[in-house]
Amino acid sequence: MKHKLKFTSHQLQIIFVASVFLASVFFVGVYVGKTRGWPFVKRHRQHWSIGIYTGDSIFSLHPPPNIANPVLTAKDVTDVSAEIIADPFMVHHDSKWYMFFEVWNAATNHADIALAVSDDGLNWKYEQVVLDECFHLSYPYVFEWKKEFYMVPDCSLTGSVRLYRAVSFPTKWLVERTLLYGKYVDTSLFRFNGMWWLFTSEPSCDVLHLFYADELTGPWVKHVRSPVVRKNANIARPGGRVLVLDGHIVRFAQDCVPVYGSQVRAFEITELSTTNYAEREMPTSPILKGNGAGWNAKGMHHLDPHKAEGKGWIACVDGWRPKLLFGLNY
Repeated sequence: MKHKLKFTSHQLQIIFVASVFLASVFFVGVYVGKTRGWPFVKRHRQHWSIGIYTGDSIFSLHPPPNIANPVLTAKDVTDVSAEIIADPFMVHHDSKWYMFFEVWNAATNHADIALAVSDDGLNWKYEQVVLDECFHLSYPYVFEWKKEFYMVPDCSLTGSVRLYRAVSFPTKWLVERTLLYGKYVDTSLFRFNGMWWLFTSEPSCDVLHLFYADELTGPWVKHVRSPVVRKNANIARPGGRVLVLDGHIVRFAQDCVPVYGSQVRAFEITELSTTNYAEREMPTSPILKGNGAGWNAKGMHHLDPHKAEGKGWIACVDGWRPKLLFGLNY
């Protein structure tokens, strides 16, 4: 004999409310994933922090023996309720290191740009949030040009790429110019052969665009070969500062497969002009990846290397380990 399931009106109400809740969670996730990019959703299932690597070259970087990574975590942030920190960039000025990075603010539900300082590049002290907008900010690509400091943070939710200038370095930044319009992420600029060049990706992580300009403030022209990477999430999204070394250009890419933040790959740009573009992956690539345990157990996705004051290189990096259910860190 078959028995039919019977529910009371109270049970049906509970089932209905639970169904609506689960459907809402699903559709909100889809909306956020499509509007902010799926890495935005995935990264909040990851615990991110910042470390320092050193080495004789940018292709042989490793944790220095005299410090304990990570050098900065969300717990070091004192002025906002921080959940994760990532995307570090640094500059050296007046015998001091300044590091700018993304800090996810739980109170506002978007990220700000924060600052830490160091005398030796190894030991860091958190200072404060230095750039807080009403929209999400990340990837604070900071550089010096003609004795001025500039920053191009990811502000893709505005549908633009904005150039900020420090009106009082390092704590006060104002918009200098909008460089591009469009939903671009992790924009990386560099100067080569008397011109400015700009890599930027789409939120999908699988397309890399290239632009160029005579002046930093533009106008910026889309390269005839752009996009220079199509439908390849392994190598498209920028993963740190572009380097020009003795006439050779090296770009770093964050590998978003099989998960966001898998590793950092390195490419030498073998041909760059206003009409041509070519690159090759370097034999030492990937140059950063997860350590299997600890703060960067599962992956790394960012690299900003600089010549050290003595010899060799120093770089700020980031890495992640998983979060448990409901965002609890293990």
